[in-house]
Amino acid sequence: MILIVDDRPENILPLKRILELHGFETESAESGEEALKKILGTNYSVIIMDVQMPGMDGFEVAEAISGFSKAKDTPIIFLSAVNTEKRFITKGYSSGGIDYLTKPVDTDILLLKVRTFKKLYEQQQELKTIQASLQKEIEIRRQAQEDLAERINELHGVLESLPQVAFTMGVNANIEYVNAHWFQYSRDVSSLPEIHPDDQDVYEQFLRSLPGTQEFSSELRLKNISTQDYRYFLLKAIPLTQQGMVNKWVATFTDISQQKIANEILEQQVALRTHELVEKNAQLEITNHELQQFAWVVSHDLKEPLRKVQTFSQIVKDKFLKDNPDAISYLDRSIGASARMSRLISDLLDYSRLSMQAQFHPTDLNMLIRELLTDFREVIEEKHVQVHIGPIPVIETISSQIRQVFQNLISNALKFSRNQIAPSITISSELIDRKEIDGLAKENGEFCRILIEDNGIGFDEKFLDRIFVIFQRLNNQTNYEGTGIGLAIAKKIIDKHNGLISAQSRENEGARFIIVLPVTQSINSLQIH
Repeated sequence: MILIVDDRPENILPLKRILELHGFETESAESGEEALKKILGTNYSVIIMDVQMPGMDGFEVAEAISGFSKAKDTPIIFLSAVNTEKRFITKGYSSGGIDYLTKPVDTDILLLKVRTFKKLYEQQQELKTIQASLQKEIEIRRQAQEDLAERINELHGVLESLPQVAFTMGVNANIEYVNAHWFQYSRDVSSLPEIHPDDQDVYEQFLRSLPGTQEFSSELRLKNISTQDYRYFLLKAIPLTQQGMVNKWVATFTDISQQKIANEILEQQVALRTHELVEKNAQLEITNHELQQFAWVVSHDLKEPLRKVQTFSQIVKDKFLKDNPDAISYLDRSIGASARMSRLISDLLDYSRLSMQAQFHPTDLNMLIRELLTDFREVIEEKHVQVHIGPIPVIETISSQIRQVFQNLISNALKFSRNQIAPSITISSELIDRKEIDGLAKENGEFCRILIEDNGIGFDEKFLDRIFVIFQRLNNQTNYEGTGIGLAIAKKIIDKHNGLISAQSRENEGARFIIVLPVTQSINSLQIH
């Protein structure tokens, strides 16, 4: 922007037109006072100023501008038709002008001078900007150096306070600083502690890692100057970066001799304990097998007299007590108690067998459930049960045990039905993303969630933690037969399959049992629990 200052508009107008025709932006002021106001608010690259003006003349305006830091470097060209003497020209230069032209002015010369001074002004402003930027960069670097020096002093203070041997090292592997503990293992800063011959490769690995940015950690042995013995140390080194580049490493040697001794003792104790556990486990397996045999024998021996009690009670009832309803009632109770005792013995035997080892195999659960329903055909037809079975994927199970789970759950659904309402059983499944009851459905999930739902009598969910406990019953034994072991057996089997089982229900609104099983077992045999 060019500012033209002249008290006569007829002098301003031709100058404006000439300058604007040559691509210059212009503004004008018709007095020195007006010019100063405009200079305060606008940056001008060149000021063309008439010398003779009423009020403040051109020299006075120039002197005022020279005291204003914002515009003191703006080039001023004086124009004068009257004051052409040398003393006026000299005064123009001394008051801050950069050139002095007499009227009439040669417009070509004026244009050249304006273009030259404008370019010089712009270059001067660019230089100022560069200078300010350099000054700022110098200040930033100076501040960074001060901060770095302060950080280094803080680091040295921290290293001195450490109980470990601590040192700093440049990326060229030269040691820059060591704390007081260093001199227990080295006589001077430039000499490394003596490393055990078998551990030399550890330090060489550390040196090879210096150009990188990863932390280094390894064990090695250092020789104590006073005692002349080698002690185990953990060498840990951390790179320090500045502007994304590693410029220093901070490293420590931590004495771990006591830990090494303790670890060796612990390892010996663990090895001894492991050996003892292996022996105990072998003895446990033998004892468990003997218990299995004992349980089978006891079960067989207990069932035999029970069968005789039932048989002879039935004979007495049929032959001798036809006309004695009270005696028949007592015998029926005796026969029922014997039957329940027999079922209890069978269930206990089944429960004990779950600790036996067995192999997992891919199992078609759809076929397994269809076979089970065949066993329940008479009850299903008698109660007009509606059964709906959705597709279930092939998963790895112990088929004999998983069959018992579904047998117990389907049996419960049939047993605990509501009066005058046809029972309904729905079995469905889906793959899920994780081993959780409420896992999200996933097409190729690693777990399978199986739902067994019925419309029976249900139960209050406040008893949920009891239904999977052995001998726990929620219903009257007179109305519903059972030993209270079926769901405990199911829970134990699902646990052995590395799965989950839970239930959801409300009284008289049916029950839903949820089973989550791995599609593929990560182990190939059951653990003894």
